[in-house]
Amino acid sequence: MAPNATIYKVELQISDMDRNYYATHALTLARHPSETDERMMIRVLAFALYADDRLEFGKGLSTDDEPDLWRREMNGDIGLWIDLGHPDPARVRKACGRSRLVVLINYGGRGGDIWWEKSANELRRSKNLTILDIPVEAVDALAALAERGLRLQCLIQDGHVQILKDDTVIGIDPQPRLAADLSGRWSNAG
Repeated sequence: MAPNATIYKVELQISDMDRNYYATHALTLARHPSETDERMMIRVLAFALYADDRLEFGKGLSTDDEPDLWRREMNGDIGLWIDLGHPDPARVRKACGRSRLVVLINYGGRGGDIWWEKSANELRRSKNLTILDIPVEAVDALAALAERGLRLQCLIQDGHVQILKDDTVIGIDPQPRLAADLSGRWSNAG
């Protein structure tokens, strides 16, 4: 855990009809002093999108050789590597070589578009890479929910995500910019 990190506790109830995954997770997030509310809440969203019993938060901002979230297989291999933002293409290539699937969650609006323009040719070569764009409005709405003790519900159906807290409902439609197909086929969605 990073020194001077602020601890956030999140009870996240997930009902993912797309994957038939239903569980409640008690998450503890160490928020690095340089991490924004937006980034922290995108970590929670990423967890909800890919949740399973072995998914865990990496050291993220405090280390270069771990992702923001990852799932290690029983044999020690990395099955899923999730990074947020706009990582250097060299970092992405390295992650793609170490993991079965790499997911980048892009939440930077126009900054994400500029990053993609600079990195697209190199990133399209990675067959096991998925890039999801989260609309700026959704990021702002999620950030407004941030507090040290959270109880959230997440409903996922047909690719649409709803995050619920008390009487607040946030609808999110992650947009695939690049989609991996681990059967050997892949497509570019953007």
